[in-house]
Amino acid sequence: MKKQSITLTLQDGSSLTGKSFGAFIESEGEVVFTTGMVGYPESLTDPSFKDQILVLTYPLVGNYGVPFEKLDEYNLSKWFESLRIHIKGLIVEDYSEIYSHWNANKSLADWLKEYNIPGITGIDTRALTQKLRDEGSMLGKIHDANHKPDTNFYDPNTENLVAKVSCKDVQSYGDGEKHIAILDTGIKTNILRSFLKRGVKITVFPWNQSPFDYEKSNNMKFDGYFFANGPGDPKTLDETVNIMREALNQTKPVFGICLGNQIMGRAVGAKTYKLPYGHRGQNQACIDLRTGRCYITSQNHGYAVDPKKLPKDWAVWFENANDGSVEGLRHKSKPHFSVQFHPEACPGPTDTDYLFDEFIALL
Repeated sequence: MKKQSITLTLQDGSSLTGKSFGAFIESEGEVVFTTGMVGYPESLTDPSFKDQILVLTYPLVGNYGVPFEKLDEYNLSKWFESLRIHIKGLIVEDYSEIYSHWNANKSLADWLKEYNIPGITGIDTRALTQKLRDEGSMLGKIHDANHKPDTNFYDPNTENLVAKVSCKDVQSYGDGEKHIAILDTGIKTNILRSFLKRGVKITVFPWNQSPFDYEKSNNMKFDGYFFANGPGDPKTLDETVNIMREALNQTKPVFGICLGNQIMGRAVGAKTYKLPYGHRGQNQACIDLRTGRCYITSQNHGYAVDPKKLPKDWAVWFENANDGSVEGLRHKSKPHFSVQFHPEACPGPTDTDYLFDEFIALL
């Protein structure tokens, strides 16, 4: 069947036309790129990609299809990082019509169509990535090549995207002796699994619900507090910042990942800022400033913490080896710390999953 022509138009007026392989609809969002060679089932279901048009730099995409939905021993999705696709569009160089994998259930194209997500193949993603690196991530629209879009572009970063992806009700998992409260700002499934497989009970709260009120009303105490990853600008999350601030006023362990790192930074008085094109992929080098050791990490974020206004009792823990941006914070005496990267991986290396053990050992 002949593929329909479909175009990506950027906010600077430039456009690239390819062939449709997902849903043939119009869509718009922030255009970003990720450098991972594999892992599109995990990436597309990562809530941190909410309302973004994702450019995959690896040229051949779709050759291993999409896996069967399967639940693990914790009743969590085994292969996906949430219950749905969160991107607004997918841009690839060469989409593989034929897929082959022992666990494949459907094609990437059929999966995109299920969620009404457009895909474009035949785009020079190397040139597009170079443009985004040189000029920064920008807004874009996917549309029929025969139609000229209007000049108004939707900017997802002006919205509270976390409210769209967070759970709506309190949920508990596991039955371990230690009990952690988790603020769900768009949490990935493998973060939940990383705690559960270590024998910890977890209770997950919506992004703006206080676990401290829950403790009082249920006559219980949490052993520690965790703040998750998620999409968008941390400046839209004052309610979560206030909950973080209350957690940091205690002596119990507090751990944050990705957006949780930015929330922790804001809670202690630091500012956050938008990176030119963000860090997305599974090959980001980060340096532990205490030991000098370099780790290869999985990342997905567009914002970072500005360390200039960190209080004197806080220190930068990890630093990005490429641009020097903050990749982790640590209190100098209390058991409070965070990282900008994803130690739970999915996709990506698991070099830093020891951080879960470090946190749990403090409980």
